Amino acid sequence: MAVVAGRTSATGVRGAPNILLRLWRNKDTRSVILQVLTMALLFAFLAYIINNAVLNLAVLGKTFSFDFLGFPASYDINQRLIEYTSQSTHFRAMLVGILNTALVAFFGIITATIVGFLFGIIRLSNNWIASHIVYCIIEFTRNVPVLLHILLIHGIIVHVLPSPRQAHTLADSIFLSNRGLTIPDPIFGEGFSYTVIAFFVAVGIIVTFYRWARKARDERGKIYPVFWISVGILFGLPFLVFLLSGSPLGWEVPTLGRFNLKGGITMIPEFLALWLALSLYTSVFIAEIVRAGILAISKGQWEASQAVGLQRNRILQLVIIPQALRVIIPPLTSQYLNLTKNSSLAIAIGYMDIVATIGGISMMQTGKEMESMILVLSIYLCFSLVISAFMNWYNQRIKLVER
Repeated sequence: MAVVAGRTSATGVRGAPNILLRLWRNKDTRSVILQVLTMALLFAFLAYIINNAVLNLAVLGKTFSFDFLGFPASYDINQRLIEYTSQSTHFRAMLVGILNTALVAFFGIITATIVGFLFGIIRLSNNWIASHIVYCIIEFTRNVPVLLHILLIHGIIVHVLPSPRQAHTLADSIFLSNRGLTIPDPIFGEGFSYTVIAFFVAVGIIVTFYRWARKARDERGKIYPVFWISVGILFGLPFLVFLLSGSPLGWEVPTLGRFNLKGGITMIPEFLALWLALSLYTSVFIAEIVRAGILAISKGQWEASQAVGLQRNRILQLVIIPQALRVIIPPLTSQYLNLTKNSSLAIAIGYMDIVATIGGISMMQTGKEMESMILVLSIYLCFSLVISAFMNWYNQRIKLVER
């Protein structure tokens, strides 16, 4: 009996699967183990690369540090949204470059979206001339490298437009010349903050009214002129508060000096060229995305909408576009990311973005190639993650809700 029991015990021990083998045979556990091993190998590879780079820098007599950000930059920047002089630090120059990049990306995305949606809808128009004109614009634009568009538009602005003394003017307040677009500079007086507060209050009222109007449309079939009412609230309420607070706003109108315009705000040619070129180039891709999204909607949606008496513009606004957005948003996100990253081509025309500042002049002055490139890569990564996060949030917000 003892022998049999001992044999059974030994067999049980030998036959029991090893705990590691049991974990590996489990699908979920095996997936976690593979991910942990992959991340460990990735971090080990990065540690090896960084250590190798530090050793090579030491051989060249260099150190790996970001202390150079506190040194004086000693160079000028042609466009700055914050206070900056040549005696400012490289860190300050980097901030100026970041803001310049963000400015181009912000205006470029807005312009490209508007133009792209218009082009996409016109491509599907029954008007043969308009449809084919847009088709030719799309084919020409997207088959030419974006850098050539930037150089072409910059060349037109610099060489075709007149000098400041012969600038094209509108009401002697807005001037367009080869030095850029100069507009009056607002001077905010005391009490203007109330107007700003009124503007945000108006935005809140519009959002609330829009939701109420949509609910009324869905439940009672009552349609309100949401657009015109929203425009009236957006401009009317701040304007009323502006008048009641004593009109605390003045304007510094640009005037023609001996050689150049004085006063006002000037959009330099480099910014205008980059903004227009990136917007146009990206808009043609957005147009094709919009066209594909609209065509993805069943033809029966059009027929059903027409059967209840809706006009074509209302069908697009209320039926087709809301459904097409679920197809449009994912590829649209990629175009926004492309536009932001393509702004790095600004260095070709001398626009001082993040690549031209910390990734260009600062890097050459300090000799901190690796540190500068790490900063530039990290900044573009942050831009991309912010855009992706916002678009993913919006995509989740408009997706179909299953009942």
